[in-house]
Amino acid sequence: MLEIFLKTLPFFAIIGLGYWAGRTRFFPDEATVYLTKFVFYFALSAMLFRFAANLSLAEVLDWTLVTAYLWGTAFVYGIATAVAFLRRLDVATAAVEAQCAAIGNVGFLGVPMLVLLLGEKAIGPVMLVLAVDLIVFSSLIVILITGGRDGRMSLGVLRTVGLGLVKNPMIVAISAGLIWSALELPIPDPMNDFLAILGGAATPGALFAIGASLASKSAERAQIALWLSFCKLILHPIFVAIGVLWLFPIDTYSAGVVISAAALPVAGNVYMLAQHYNVAPHRASAAILFSTALSIGTVSVIVAWVGTL
Repeated sequence: MLEIFLKTLPFFAIIGLGYWAGRTRFFPDEATVYLTKFVFYFALSAMLFRFAANLSLAEVLDWTLVTAYLWGTAFVYGIATAVAFLRRLDVATAAVEAQCAAIGNVGFLGVPMLVLLLGEKAIGPVMLVLAVDLIVFSSLIVILITGGRDGRMSLGVLRTVGLGLVKNPMIVAISAGLIWSALELPIPDPMNDFLAILGGAATPGALFAIGASLASKSAERAQIALWLSFCKLILHPIFVAIGVLWLFPIDTYSAGVVISAAALPVAGNVYMLAQHYNVAPHRASAAILFSTALSIGTVSVIVAWVGTL
């Protein structure tokens, strides 16, 4: 476990450096916004396209893996939702809490870190996890918040969800890469070098952006944030492990990758959604802050454990 911890430490050290830069205002909020945009729209998209273009759809698409991960994630989503309703929260706030409990930072943290820790074979399973999070659960929270406010579903909501998916650069990059691969088109050397150089900025840029954004996060509602962090860092990997190892068993290596992805801290886009719809943004902010800090220890434990499978 110490060896895994030492391997993950540089990732969290870059997050810490970003946090320091944001906290001291050496890196102001505006700079963090633009760095995040650069990573999200350019660097990370280049990395994902390059990864996907070198895979075949047959290698990536594993419906048993999707079912197992979806089951484990939905179960934790349901637990968080039930607890929220027991506390008499409305549908929109319960949706934000459930999103915090079950959706991890797979895009910015998981892709670069798990590929380095677990090898390039991890790319396919990580991309499937990312796709499920983006397509299923990012759509679900929008539907629940808008539907809960209006008291009904409408074509406008479905149109918003559909446009959000089509415009998401991570989904576009993965889809374009898989289409490129399916057409068996070679990647010209200049294009490959361009993608490699631009994609190389994704890891340090994403990690630094995570840290800088955490500097502006609120630590209010600590009790709720700790509960949501427990769901995300402990319950989520446990129920996903039940799914991939026993209920819908897949190969051991892929199972380890998916469990490790489930152990990641709360995704930053949960806060963006909560802020956009003005639904419990401080709650989401605190959950991201607490879960990221605690994940320095928990992620190492989970990754070390899956290595023994």
